[in-house]
Amino acid sequence: MPMHKVFIGIGSNIGNRLVHLQEAMDLLMEIEDTSVCAVSSIYMTEPIGETEQHRFYNGVLLLKTPLSPEDLRRRCKTIEQNLGRPDTYPRWSPRVIDLDILLYDGLCLSTETLSIPHPELPHRKFVLIPLLDIANPLHPETGKSTRQLLQCCKDPSVLVRTKEKITIKKGGIPVKALLPVIAWSQGIN
Repeated sequence: MPMHKVFIGIGSNIGNRLVHLQEAMDLLMEIEDTSVCAVSSIYMTEPIGETEQHRFYNGVLLLKTPLSPEDLRRRCKTIEQNLGRPDTYPRWSPRVIDLDILLYDGLCLSTETLSIPHPELPHRKFVLIPLLDIANPLHPETGKSTRQLLQCCKDPSVLVRTKEKITIKKGGIPVKALLPVIAWSQGIN
């Protein structure tokens, strides 16, 4: 079964934003044969469009998954709904959680329900900067690296890196907590 490298944008601006991001990542990791390989820093950002709302917490995850793009989109929507996001909502409205497929391997895809790469990716610092925390992938349509897209980005927003983080967990235990056990079991001190 081929594994796909997928970058997912995550965001929240309702309630305990960090908890919602952590819960969403934990639920993504429950998808069969899917793992979260990397997590960006979390950034506080101003809302776009409807500005009379709380600031967002945004980040990017790197997944490895056997799921097709459409199956992954459906799983992301189910996670959003399970965490309290309604089925329909106005664009740029406040949200408990937002999960967007940004890049899926080097795929370019456009259907009624899904566009890959995400059409706003080159225009949003709140996606480009966290993406660079993890990697500098090429945009499959433009051929530009993420760093090059950021240099050309006209988004005037200012991101504030938070001290708060979300943690990749294995079997419910944060990976950082497992590192001493792994080092000890391999004779590394």
